[in-house]
Amino acid sequence: WLGLKKIYSIASQGNYILRIELQDWRGTRRHIEYAFSLGGPGSSYSLHLSRMSGSIPNALPEHTELRFSTADRAGDTASDSNCPENHLGGWWHSDCEETNLNGKYVTPRSRGRLERGKGLYWKPKKGRYYLLKSTKIMIHPTDLKSLD
Repeated sequence: WLGLKKIYSIASQGNYILRIELQDWRGTRRHIEYAFSLGGPGSSYSLHLSRMSGSIPNALPEHTELRFSTADRAGDTASDSNCPENHLGGWWHSDCEETNLNGKYVTPRSRGRLERGKGLYWKPKKGRYYLLKSTKIMIHPTDLKSLD
């Protein structure tokens, strides 16, 4: 992890794209890209997303303020439960069922119903769980010429 403070420092310098790359246990690779903005520590590093493209159905709410939460610091979620405590790992939760790319590393042999919710997964609202072997989250400026 680069860390929220550093990501905020970078993202606040201009317009960036968030790209999430996912690989399941069968070796299938998929991705999704969002235009995004990230708030600072005063807003619990709130994330605002707008889907741009991708090869996987969207599982994160768009045009909504998602606050980063951890087991010891709950953000606003649609449910009353503390998602990071129940599903392990900090994340931008809006609902405890949509996605967790920062949970426990769960291998296919241990992916029973109770373990699945604690592992890495991507779950579109109207779709199946994508149990994940690996995830990669990257940002890049919308104008790559600005890196010159």
